[in-house]
Amino acid sequence: MKIAQVAPLAESCPPKLYGGTERIVSYLTEELVRLGHEVTLFATGDSVTDAKLVSCSTTALRLDADVRDMLPYHITMLEEVAKRLDDFDIVHFHIDYLHYPMMRPYADRMLTTLHGRLDLPDAAPFYTAFPELPLVSISDAQRAPMPPVNWLSTIYHGLPTDLLPFNPAPASGYAAFLGRISPEKRPDRAIEIAARAGMHLKIAAKVDQADRKYWDEVIGPMVSANPNVEFVGEINEHQKADFLGNASALLFPIDWPEPFGLVMIEAMACGTPVIAFANGSVPEIIDDGVSGIVVGSNDEAVAALQTINRLSRAAVRRQFEERFTVERMTQDYLTAYRRLRPDVRPALELVSA
Repeated sequence: MKIAQVAPLAESCPPKLYGGTERIVSYLTEELVRLGHEVTLFATGDSVTDAKLVSCSTTALRLDADVRDMLPYHITMLEEVAKRLDDFDIVHFHIDYLHYPMMRPYADRMLTTLHGRLDLPDAAPFYTAFPELPLVSISDAQRAPMPPVNWLSTIYHGLPTDLLPFNPAPASGYAAFLGRISPEKRPDRAIEIAARAGMHLKIAAKVDQADRKYWDEVIGPMVSANPNVEFVGEINEHQKADFLGNASALLFPIDWPEPFGLVMIEAMACGTPVIAFANGSVPEIIDDGVSGIVVGSNDEAVAALQTINRLSRAAVRRQFEERFTVERMTQDYLTAYRRLRPDVRPALELVSA
């Protein structure tokens, strides 16, 4: 098939640091290329891909100090997509809804994966106005607040099998927190849980400007006041393997309707069990008692952290291999593409790994 992948421009594909959506777009793109499909990636110019790259900004916009507004760059990217529409069997968007007015006449070849939260009050009237355009959710829980729309499928994220190595015997016995410093991610809960469990906590996270006040007034002082807490800042993909692989557990104490939670399956790939609050996608992603422990309170999380070593790290890794690989994710997307375009068959039969 001739497939276009349209990525956000905040980060490169794959991101150099933080960036879940762009990471998934990159994994999907490279696997489609490996399987013999003709793939064009619309992304930042510093992206690294085996697909044909259409550069829509010089670098990742988040890391460009001269960029004040990302919208003009995305609108320009949509113009580049529009020029090439006839070249593709499928155009797969990962940029929320910016493309909707332009693409409405081309719904037969358009697919949109929604990567963000959908419970905000402005979402429902917008999607009500475009109920026929085909959508993919990244968890069933993500769909809950939406009006009736054309859900084509729920497709869980997947990672390359060899991206994060399995570590059966971590060298350090600490709890890990990985992500953003923001109120909905609840790093304050992670600090309290680790302190009460008597375990060292390492926090690897970025602090966006929007969350600077939260860091300055809440989390920064908590880190300073707790000698068991180590803040290591934002880390890259290479550092992530060591950070997650050597942890006894990942703490995922979220307080919002998480659409997916990529860090959970990154930890699982390392064999590291996840202790997560039962919000959003968590009960779908974590097999309670196998790949982690799903909790409803700090007290339950403390108890889980104190007994987490009873879980088999090999079983955690098996859950990743059975449910969350890039191969499975890509096959799910190919099924969705063919539902949209049953008239189009791939020029090459899919090859086995």
